[in-house]
Amino acid sequence: MSETPNLSLPFLAPSQAQKHVTVNEALMRLDALSQLTLVSRAIAMPPNTALEGECYGVPPGAAGTWAGHSGEIAVRSNGGWVFAVPRAGWRAWDASAGQVVVHDGEGWIVPPSAGMPGDAGLRLASEVTECSVSAGGAQGLPVFIPAEAMVFACSARVTEDLGASLTGWSLGTQAEVTKFGAGMGPLSGSYATGLLGTPQTFYDGAQVWIAPEGGDFDGGTLRVALHLIRVDLPAA
Repeated sequence: MSETPNLSLPFLAPSQAQKHVTVNEALMRLDALSQLTLVSRAIAMPPNTALEGECYGVPPGAAGTWAGHSGEIAVRSNGGWVFAVPRAGWRAWDASAGQVVVHDGEGWIVPPSAGMPGDAGLRLASEVTECSVSAGGAQGLPVFIPAEAMVFACSARVTEDLGASLTGWSLGTQAEVTKFGAGMGPLSGSYATGLLGTPQTFYDGAQVWIAPEGGDFDGGTLRVALHLIRVDLPAA
């Protein structure tokens, strides 16, 4: 065995030269993973501005130096990236979502807000996604309301201008493009609270859509958050 079984910290080898290199690598991993904070679980492209020791949950479809590491933790180290495979039971603070997440062996989940014996539970979650908006008209975003989820709100903030000529934009679903708001400003910093007057259960799930008002989108980016409740069934 050349490394520890849980955190993959490298062991020193007998008569090893430059022992400090191995020790420093182990300390760096321990420093990053022992009180784990994930800057984001939604960013697919490695950020050039990441600080030493910052950790990211690598999402599906990650690109660049994160390609092939989906589901792992990317740790900024010496200007590059090292990766750790999370195990069932690991807990982390998701800074972008403002919530604690737990790894269940397959992915990060929000722990039940209320749990009962037999795995039954109630989950209150806010799930954040970084979205690129294509030039043109109304379009679906890579934000999906899961089936059998009760939605309280879908909020959004413009992080890169959507188009200076627009009079506004709306947020909703393909069936109702203004469900979560209309008339929001197209410039960076504008936002939609997206709070529903009555929570709605989406039994079949749905995709979140954005639509321009007074013209077409030039492009831009949004940060979108779903705020919802899901139910965990009792174990079979």
